[in-house]
Order: sequence, then structure tokens, then C-alpha cells
Amino acid sequence: MNALAPDAGVSQIAAAVSAGEVSASEVLEASLQRVEQRDAHLNAFTVVLREQARAEAAAVDAAIAAGLEPGPLAGVPIAIKEELAVAGTVTTFGGRGNSTPSDHDSLLVARLRAAGAVIVGKTAMPEFGAWPFTESRAHGITRNPWADDRTPGGSSGGTAAAVAAGLVPIGIGGDGGGSIRIPSACCGLFGLKPQRARVTGAPAPHLWWKLGTIGPLARSVRDSALVYDVIRGGAPSDLFAAGEVGSFVEAAEREPGRLRVGWTLKPVTPGVRPDPIDVEAVHATARLLADLGHDVREIDPAYPDPTAAFVPQFFAGIRSEADEVEHFDRLERTTRQTYRLGSWVTPRVRDWALRRTEDVARAANRVFDDVDVLLTPTLATRPPRVGQLDGGLLGVNTATMALRAAPMIAYAALWNVAGNPAAAIPAGVGVDGLPLSVQLVGPTGGEPLLLSLSAQIEAARPWTRLAPSA
Repeated sequence: MNALAPDAGVSQIAAAVSAGEVSASEVLEASLQRVEQRDAHLNAFTVVLREQARAEAAAVDAAIAAGLEPGPLAGVPIAIKEELAVAGTVTTFGGRGNSTPSDHDSLLVARLRAAGAVIVGKTAMPEFGAWPFTESRAHGITRNPWADDRTPGGSSGGTAAAVAAGLVPIGIGGDGGGSIRIPSACCGLFGLKPQRARVTGAPAPHLWWKLGTIGPLARSVRDSALVYDVIRGGAPSDLFAAGEVGSFVEAAEREPGRLRVGWTLKPVTPGVRPDPIDVEAVHATARLLADLGHDVREIDPAYPDPTAAFVPQFFAGIRSEADEVEHFDRLERTTRQTYRLGSWVTPRVRDWALRRTEDVARAANRVFDDVDVLLTPTLATRPPRVGQLDGGLLGVNTATMALRAAPMIAYAALWNVAGNPAAAIPAGVGVDGLPLSVQLVGPTGGEPLLLSLSAQIEAARPWTRLAPSA
């Protein structure tokens, strides 16, 4: 593998660029060529910043030529989800509600640039990230590079498709109810949802109140850890804060020790049954973990019901973002319907839901009195076919979309309410030819534990770095 290959990793690219073995400009041009060849069909990117990226790559090369330290992400091409501000581009949130380019970067993007990363472009999402399918009236359907008739999941589906197809080595997504883990599962990637407030959304003070988090979708555990060590940390404007933890890269490089791993197939969402293919992935991973020396046993996690905390924050998140756009009338019909349906979520109701979140978190975390890590399916369904928003000229309604979303978020959304870190781990390929994934959930502040265990699984059961068609 070389630094220009489609499956090159973040640390490999940065090391090669820093050592002068390849230039940042050469790495970028290889990435742009793959975007040109593949993305017209995949529709992962909403905008490609060719000339701006070329200037950034040239600046990295100039710094290296001058003997300066280029940063831990030197010359690494990276994609940014549409909900984050990138200077000179419109922050669309996946729709047409805004039309004025931002005059600043979000703090996360600024941290990436300072570390030497090169921003290739912005990636597709459903409007406001409301659904786990990356489709919109504004940008069309984004396709899964493993099977183009399937969704890459959502809401970070554009990022997932770009990384899995080899267009960029890593990309940034967001997770307010599974939106890093779901597309990672659909596209065969490693996706860690961090502890609440681990990564700032500044200048935004929150992302869907206590539900939302931001982080990378990656091809390897180490790549994820390296980017997290660059972007993590709060800002004075953040409404919420996370405790301190050590280096994520160091965590990914150390053995986890013998852990108590509890596994379950029980979904949080009533009435949802996991697909047999996903059930077998959990069983196979439980066997692997036992073979690696861990204490593995089936448990009943006694999930609390997160509905009363999740639903008001979901509506409040959509409404707060919709209130900020320049052209409310340009929002999609389903978004405007969701906005109206959430009118009952007054500030008083929202604050009650935020307090309820702490009750849910305490109840959910009781599982970690008896185990160190929880193992579940990531999804209760195989990646659905594209066209989830298709419902004729008027589209589908909010209730229909909520029903379609339920199997996708059945194991994921609770941990947004509780705030815990949770990771989607590739688990091979199913008999249907689509990626398999399992979810590992850790205690509060448990990202280092999840990274150590995930890296051990990756070493014992290496996964496919790219979709077969890449």
C-alpha cells in the first residue's frame, strides 16, 4: 500500500507527506481524481473545493520545504458533513434553506486545518440530519458503494460513502441518534460516537441539545483515534462538557486487558426484531471475544425507555436549526411538517426533557455495574434500498419516516440520550454481500476502553478497508 492508493490510511499519508516521500498536492490530486471518477454516481459530495484544497495542499508542501512541522494530519484529504461551517461555503444542513456562504470555519474545521488536513469538500445529509437515509430534494439520493441500490445510511451517509469508496481516507460526521454508527455499519466502516460534548460544535453551543455529537467515520481504529486527538476538546460557548481522558491514539495502541463483555440482542425500540444476519454477527463477535480471553456472557441490559427524553430534543433540535435558516419556505415538505408537529416542545418542555435525560443516563449506565462493555447489533435491519423519501410529488410524511427509521436506530439512539460513547465495528460481510457490523458501548468517558478493544478486534479479524467496487 502506498500513500496514493485508495485504501491508504490517515497515519500512513501523514507520515509519507511529512517525510517528503510524497507531496500533499500529489495526495490531493489522487483524491480529486477518484472523486471525478466515482462521485457522479455515488453523490457523496454536495460541493468539491478543488481550488481551495489545492491551495491548502500547496501550503502544507511549502511548510515542509521550509522545515516547519506540518502537523499530525499533514496532507490528509478529509470530507466535512454539510452541517458544519466551512469558510466560503453555504452551511446547507442538507437542504436549500440557506444561501449565503459562511465567513468562518467551525472550530472543528479550524483544528483540522491547523493539523495539516486538506478540506476536499462537504458531504450530503438528509435535511437537518433528521433521518437515517441520505436523501433530499436538494441533493438527491446518495448511494452505498457496496451496492448502489442501497442506502449508505444517515445522516452522515455522504461522508460514509466517500470514505468507503476511497474518495477520501476519512471524513467528519455527526451523531444525534446513530448518525455516525448507522452509516458506518451500512458501509463497512469504523465509527465511534464519542462521549457527549467530547468534540465541540462551536460556534454552535449545542447539536440537538444533549443528543448530538461530532466525529470521524474511518477505515481503521487508529485513523479514528488520530483524528479524534486533533479535534476533541470543548469551547467556552459549549452548553455541555465532558471529563478529561488521555490520548486516543495511545489507547488504540494498548491491549485492553481481560474485560467483562455482556452481549444482548434485545433492542431498545419495542416491536423491532433484528435481522438473522445481524444476529449471527453478534454471536460470531461474542465467540471471538471469548477466544481473545474476555469474560463474555449474555445479559439483559434492562434498558430504560428514552422516548420522553429523546423526542422533545429531536423536535427542539429540528426547530432550532430551522429557525436559523435564511429561507424557511425552501425547506422540504417533510421538514416543515416535522417543525409543525414539534410546536408543543416549548422551552419548558425541552428543559424537562433535558432533566429527564439524566434519569435515563443513570438507568442505562447500571449495566456497567456488572460488565465493562456492552455488545449489541448496530442495526436491526440490513441496509435498506434507496428511495426512502420517495412518495410521489409530495413525498412522505413524518410518521412514515419515523416508522422506516425505527429498525435503523433501535440499538443506537438510547446512547445519545445517555451520552455514552458507542462504536460501530465492522464484522465481515453478510451472505447478502453487504457489510456486517456490531456495536460496542462503553461507560461514561469510556472511549479509550472502546478504542483498545476495537483495535484488538481489528487485529484479530481484519476487515475490508474499501467497498469491493472502489
